[in-house]
Amino acid sequence: MSYAIDLEGRVALVTGASSGLGAQFARTLAKAGAGVVLAGRRVERLKTLRAEIEGGGGDAHVVQLDVTDLDSIKAAVAHAETEMGTIDILVNNSGVSTTQRLTDVSGDDYDFVMDTNVRGAFFVAQEVGKRMLARSRGAAPGTFTGGRIVNIASMAGLRVLSQIGVYSMSKAAVIHMTRAMALEWGKYGINVNAICPGYIDTEINHHHWDTEQGRKLVELLPRKRVGQPQDLDTALLMLCANESHFINGAVLQADDGFGV
Repeated sequence: MSYAIDLEGRVALVTGASSGLGAQFARTLAKAGAGVVLAGRRVERLKTLRAEIEGGGGDAHVVQLDVTDLDSIKAAVAHAETEMGTIDILVNNSGVSTTQRLTDVSGDDYDFVMDTNVRGAFFVAQEVGKRMLARSRGAAPGTFTGGRIVNIASMAGLRVLSQIGVYSMSKAAVIHMTRAMALEWGKYGINVNAICPGYIDTEINHHHWDTEQGRKLVELLPRKRVGQPQDLDTALLMLCANESHFINGAVLQADDGFGV
């Protein structure tokens, strides 16, 4: 017996889609049949990804988005819905980090992480959530009501890791944000969940795993390996599926056992 998740007819907005996990999330949703809005600051990279998705038979649109700018968020979401239709799925993925001890964190360092990971994530979800709520309440047209919001947190939000304390704090806030939104919006058919990835090999950190420090870290992991972006595909599709209506407020650890 086989089972396939079909997102045909759904529109998904993916933030931070120009590279890494965001790009993989967009590819995965497109392969499942969703029309994908690729959002981020690096527009040329988004256009390259759009061409790749369209070359594979998918449907994608590019929108410029700076999650630290509230006007940019509102404009991007409005543009996305004008071009692709009402947003059914949000993958709230944009995130940044710094590596330093807490005593070395400056005000600018703190704001850099918090403005993107917490403030940005909140207001993107709020803007999309308002539109999902309006549809569910009958204030906007459309036969499908509710929606799926997947916030990308981190195992660092559940287990504090050294030298990325502010990042850990920010992702802990995303986890509580997820639960708060799930509680408030669940009755309208909007399911809000979070994925907490463990160590994933992306272009940002790829060089690190070949360093002495990186190899030592890998040796501390339960199965002495780091994950690949596609290792999160199943978790993402499950939380975005039409059939996942009973999963709300979940914080899913996708970390190869690191948090055990």
